[in-house]
Amino acid sequence: MSRARVLVGVLASLFFLFLGVPLVSLLLHASPTVVWSELLQPDVLQALQLSLLTTTLSLLVVIIFGLPVAYVLVRGHFPGRKLLETLVTLPTVLPPVVAGVALLLTFGRVGLLGYYLNLLGITIPFTTVAVVMAQTFVAAPFFVNSAKAGLEQFDRRYELAAYALRATPFYTFRRVVFPLIRPALLSGMGLAWARALGEFGATITFAGNFPGVTQTLPTAVYIASETDLDKAIAIAVVLVAISFGLLFALHVGHGYLADR
Repeated sequence: MSRARVLVGVLASLFFLFLGVPLVSLLLHASPTVVWSELLQPDVLQALQLSLLTTTLSLLVVIIFGLPVAYVLVRGHFPGRKLLETLVTLPTVLPPVVAGVALLLTFGRVGLLGYYLNLLGITIPFTTVAVVMAQTFVAAPFFVNSAKAGLEQFDRRYELAAYALRATPFYTFRRVVFPLIRPALLSGMGLAWARALGEFGATITFAGNFPGVTQTLPTAVYIASETDLDKAIAIAVVLVAISFGLLFALHVGHGYLADR
């Protein structure tokens, strides 16, 4: 038993080192003064503001459409449900560039839907809207699957008891269902927001890289890495800090809610 524990400990330690050492080396590569000075550059601030705006908008879209999707997948019983579940999860395993190409072929000027939108004077590719759409495409499965897991673990007896007391569906969801699945929803929201913040492939393919319009933090890192390594490191540090802080807060908050 002791040998097994040692082996498990060694393997776990090696894996933690594999994940942690590259991040530590990123943080140690440049001094805080250099990082701060690079972050104050106008193009970096623009990219940060745009990233925060688009990820927040994409999260709102994901919640509005994703929660009903999760509800249908859990409560619905109809032919093709497994196919839809697979379709919802597919963006998590697709290369992001493939997602960008698919969006471009759909909403581009000669795309399946973009052709008709263009006739109406509506152009989506290489705009801020395209950034939100690309982020939504890749981030939605994280929220949907988390909400779906929460609904699957929910004991429907509480819901049925509320209906027996003549509570409306909206009241039942707000006062009975939502409080019990709230940890799963918050976890899904955090994961979806973080995934949208880190999106690169679909964004640069479908929205391009125009400062102030479509250049988010990940695309700014890519461009800066070719000419200014210090700036690329500074932006990367910001992305790591935001993502780590958000995920850590989710873990702490999930534990707090679970203990209540």
